[in-house]
Amino acid sequence: MIRSLLLSLFAVLLALAPARAQQIETAATSAVLLDMTSGAVLMSKKPDMRIPPASMSKLMTVYMVFEALSEGRLKLDDEFVVSEKAWRMGGSKMFVKIDTRIKISDLLRGIIVQSGNDACVVVAEGMAGSEAAFARKMTEKARELGLENSTFENATGLPGENHLMSVNDLAKLATIIIERFPEYYEIYSERSFIWEGIEQRNRNPLLRTDMGADGLKTGYTQEAGYCIVGSAEQDERRLVLVVAGLPSAQARAVEAERILKWGFREFETTKLLAEGAVVGRADVWIGAQSKVPLVVEKPIAVTTAFGRGDETTARIRYAGPIPAPIAKGDRIATLVVSAPDVEPIEVPLVAGEDVAEGSFTTKLMGAASQWIDKGLDAALGNNAE
Repeated sequence: MIRSLLLSLFAVLLALAPARAQQIETAATSAVLLDMTSGAVLMSKKPDMRIPPASMSKLMTVYMVFEALSEGRLKLDDEFVVSEKAWRMGGSKMFVKIDTRIKISDLLRGIIVQSGNDACVVVAEGMAGSEAAFARKMTEKARELGLENSTFENATGLPGENHLMSVNDLAKLATIIIERFPEYYEIYSERSFIWEGIEQRNRNPLLRTDMGADGLKTGYTQEAGYCIVGSAEQDERRLVLVVAGLPSAQARAVEAERILKWGFREFETTKLLAEGAVVGRADVWIGAQSKVPLVVEKPIAVTTAFGRGDETTARIRYAGPIPAPIAKGDRIATLVVSAPDVEPIEVPLVAGEDVAEGSFTTKLMGAASQWIDKGLDAALGNNAE
């Protein structure tokens, strides 16, 4: 059966002064704001709706390069050749020249800072042979990353019938990029890049504010409207925002800044548990020990509406008793943390130690106990399953 054990969880009751954050509205077609430190979703509007992502989908193009760099399949000073197709690309451009060779480090800035469609095609052809083949790899990678509402037809974000993402997927992808590739992520904060004597400014308006913004990508097509994936960090707390479908660049800049400032102002994040902390014990079925400690694999933080930390609750959920043998590190339970005005977060809990199978006597006693329990249930009329 499913057991839910309510926990006091040490200092979960934070005893902060009473106040309440109000849900924020947005003119965006779809939007999501999450606290990356805790994983809490602070606001959302049609988060899973598949929309044209415009140049925001260049996040996946860049992810493919970052991953290849981190795995050693590419180096920053490797070069790709510019094809005629890349040279002829319209829209935002890095201004590559046909039949020249360009370093990966420069192509990344051409994509991230200048949003160059031409640079995207150079990368796609260099990594997969053709843009179509690269787009298929992008979709495959999206599935591996758990981006269920993302499909790609190109490397640029130009309109395509099946070139679609959700704001939830974009926020997840941004989080993955920030977490996995810190040494490359810093490129997103560069405000301009000069190529072929042409200096172009980063289109991200958040970089020109004083709120700690350092990424990530704007987008615009007539179909998609004005969009942005943004991130900012204040006092070791990072928020990730996606808004899509706004009517102008000015509206995009104002709305992105407004929502991020609201998130920092109306919510607070508290570090709750350190990596490896024991949060409870689960019953074990016919094991050498009757219980196994449950520990968290990584640090846990909780985000609450400002001043409402005393309303935070946590519970352990598992199907038990858990049969032995159990190996240390096995995921056997879930910690569900709930706080006001944010969606609950679920954190895997793992076994803190090995538990071997019990002796013959232990197994015999366990079987006898089960037989007695069933007999008592029958005698008492407790036959419901």
